[in-house]
Amino acid sequence: MSLEQLYNHEEFIGRHIGPDDADRAAMCAQLGVASLDTLISQTIPAAIRLNGPLALPAAVTEVEALAALKKVAAKNTVAKSFIGLGYHPTLLPNVILRNVLENPGWYTAYTPYQAEIAQGRLEALLNYQQMVIDLTGLPMANASLLDEATAAAEAMAMARRVSKSKSDTFFVDCRVLPQTLDVMRTRAEYFGFELVIGQPEEAGVAEHFGVLFQYTGEEGDLIDLAQPIAAAKAKGAVVAVAADIMALVLLKSPGELGADVAVGSTQRFGVPMGFGGPHAAYFAFKEDMKRAAPGRIIGVSVDARGKTALRMALQTREQHIRREKANSNICTSQVLLANLAGMYAVYHGPAGLARIARRIHRLAAMFAHAVKAAGGKLMHERFFDTVHVALDGNADAVYARALAAGYNLRRIGQDALSVAFHEQASADDLAFLVECFTGVRPDLSALDAEAVDTLPAVLKRESAILAHPVFNQYHTEHGMLRYLKRLENRDLALNHSMISLGSCTMKLNAVAEMIPVTWPEFAELHPFCPREQATGYLEMIEGLATQLKAITGFDAISMQPNSGASGEYAGLLAIRRYHASRGDMHRDVCLIPQSAHGTNPATAQMLGMQVVVVRCDELGNVDLADLRAKAEQHADKLGALMITYPSTHGVYEESIIEICALIHGFGGQVYMDGANMNAQVGLMRPADIGADVLHMNLHKTFCIPHGGGGPGMGPIGMKSHLAPFMANHVVSAVPGAVPGQGAVSAAPFGSASILPISWMYITMMGGHGLRLATEHALLNANYVADRLSAHYPVLYTGKNGRVAHECIIDLRPLKAASGVTEVDIAKRLMDYGFHAPTMSFPVAGTLMIEPTESENKAELDRFIDAMIAIRAEVQAVQDGVWPADNNPLVNAPHGKADIAADWDRPYSREQAFFPLAYVLDNKFWPAVNRIDDVYGDRNLVCSCPSTDSYA
Repeated sequence: MSLEQLYNHEEFIGRHIGPDDADRAAMCAQLGVASLDTLISQTIPAAIRLNGPLALPAAVTEVEALAALKKVAAKNTVAKSFIGLGYHPTLLPNVILRNVLENPGWYTAYTPYQAEIAQGRLEALLNYQQMVIDLTGLPMANASLLDEATAAAEAMAMARRVSKSKSDTFFVDCRVLPQTLDVMRTRAEYFGFELVIGQPEEAGVAEHFGVLFQYTGEEGDLIDLAQPIAAAKAKGAVVAVAADIMALVLLKSPGELGADVAVGSTQRFGVPMGFGGPHAAYFAFKEDMKRAAPGRIIGVSVDARGKTALRMALQTREQHIRREKANSNICTSQVLLANLAGMYAVYHGPAGLARIARRIHRLAAMFAHAVKAAGGKLMHERFFDTVHVALDGNADAVYARALAAGYNLRRIGQDALSVAFHEQASADDLAFLVECFTGVRPDLSALDAEAVDTLPAVLKRESAILAHPVFNQYHTEHGMLRYLKRLENRDLALNHSMISLGSCTMKLNAVAEMIPVTWPEFAELHPFCPREQATGYLEMIEGLATQLKAITGFDAISMQPNSGASGEYAGLLAIRRYHASRGDMHRDVCLIPQSAHGTNPATAQMLGMQVVVVRCDELGNVDLADLRAKAEQHADKLGALMITYPSTHGVYEESIIEICALIHGFGGQVYMDGANMNAQVGLMRPADIGADVLHMNLHKTFCIPHGGGGPGMGPIGMKSHLAPFMANHVVSAVPGAVPGQGAVSAAPFGSASILPISWMYITMMGGHGLRLATEHALLNANYVADRLSAHYPVLYTGKNGRVAHECIIDLRPLKAASGVTEVDIAKRLMDYGFHAPTMSFPVAGTLMIEPTESENKAELDRFIDAMIAIRAEVQAVQDGVWPADNNPLVNAPHGKADIAADWDRPYSREQAFFPLAYVLDNKFWPAVNRIDDVYGDRNLVCSCPSTDSYA
């Protein structure tokens, strides 16, 4: 070997891709093909194949990629941030950092649809909900939304759903955070709402269907909102309050003030700023709004033995079920970040949180007192953490002094600055800032004795918070460590076995990709810091955009959407703005095939479009005749086609180029859903085949982990004619974006701190490695489909009998013959150590399987063997060997409680617990038996039950 070969720059490719040479040969033999190239030629239509390699650099090793990114990160300046505006430096306890944020047992799990093997994460989320309920004073909360700005927009939409007012106006407090107002303006335009901006006391003057107040205001001012809330409600408005979560530790809750809804960010509870995200937004509401509320709600139910068990409640509200009638298009929440915030509250407890909040307020009060004593002018006398100082022409000098010493303050015009104190702020920071503003170094002891609390007595919290035992017993590191480990052990994640969910691409999340997320150069930057301090961030973001352009063929990339559903919204928004710029605002019909991704219809509805469903043929392809007929029928109003490619049915449609040309011929634009991009990269480019815009799920194809249901990122690629209509940002402009284009997320680059994950993945794989990844995703999917086809019908295939990166197996004939349902099979897979594939989507009574490229043949065979064994169990039920109401499938999953219980079942314990030999070596025990979904929805409880109930 040469020295170059010995360095093995492509080493990571083999780390990421599961099958080795022997696996590949055996799998190709099973499929009856001579090589992987032959399989690809049988699978992907020749007309769409990419000719030539991707225009990306060659692969590099993990060490080389980390070193390169470290050089980029070093170009960032980690200053001390006192900017505020909804983002604050925090201190994440190390026990949570190491055992949650940096732990694949927490960050590689999937959304907890299969609740029996997600009880740990569900308990953590229930803690989070309880924390939000306590602090907001409202009876219900969901398990997080994407950010404060989009949560406020969701509150506006929910207000319209539940308000009886005939008004089409929504009142917004002029003190609201500017990025929140920016996002709300974007949403309101296509909902047909008129925003009315004014002082809080003006909210009750006229009738509005809803109102949003800010508590505290964007300048830090703290006012009593009880009277404005009462006046607005008297006029029939639904009232939401956007509140600072840390301030609520000391202040009267929104619920006590009379609010119907409370929203905000939990970033202050230990989550790094990360140049804008990800951060979990909270959303609390009154009980009668539970069926109208967006997002996921964790509820308490019971299992088959009557034991307390947790689950996602009211799932029929979700967008893939309700489609255009859904409450929202939210698909990804911020579960990992909600868990961080919830555990922060668990670890500190009510006394610890109160100490942190009081310290923050004390620093602000001491600073304000010193400034006033020196003759300075405060713009507001009542505040929690942010002091707004009028400087009468001296703002530039003070700002420059602070900046030179490494402190970022907020500029407010030419004559004012504000200083937002936070958990990281020290006494030395206070002393410097006082000297910076007054010219005099303070005596901190004297200042501490002189300064007084500025919180209004009428607004001080008197109600208890976090009284549940979970917030009062894990305050030692040993206790917290063991609690986190106990919860982790109740969850099945990728560190245990493959998760073969179709469309969700649960592939390797390599440690080398994750490491940069917690580097201070990425974690500690404020999203509105001076741009010269974020040179490295901008270089990394631009580098990732360049990579994505090469992969997709698009001319421009917007990084702002912070979930796949947000990407859908941003992409369709660009199309609507494009049509409007040409005087074609009437083009509001959106054609959506039955095979499209589940959030598409909800997204179209949010943008004021009329959804017209296009049929699919018996092979799962778009029915071209029906598409043409509907395009012709709506020719004058056709705005867009939303199509998923390969389709959610798991096939490459031969006619995709014709489909795109047809839509363009009738004046429409083609939005391609990128949920299935793992079957595209390196083999085809969506822009080349006619797509005008596409969102990219970085949490699927590009290796950002799912985190138990979030974080996610959904940047969009656009052709040049749509690029002028990408989202901009009112506080911190997006380079290359056109002024005046409203934002879709709170931060200019969405959840920027997780973008290094995808940068690292693409850099370590190179163009050649990315192509190999896609080819092996197709190999693995076809291998699974081929081996299972003798036992289960494969519902859809391409013209050569091949599937794309996923396959759908049809369980409906088995159900008809045996009574065994897809739910029974999904639950029985838990006994074999596997998370179920996607159940009953996109076709009821089916399982959709996506093995990804990261699983090797041994793991695939283990899963296949489990599915074949389950098929034999179904046959035993069908043949009458086991009763239809008492067999391993209907009783699944079998938990530890079944071991010691009396055993009167017609099958052995061994059959129940260890159905195949491999299970004995690596048994994963479901924490509970099958959960009663109906009971949980009929008796909805989304707060923590007593700890005794978990025993």
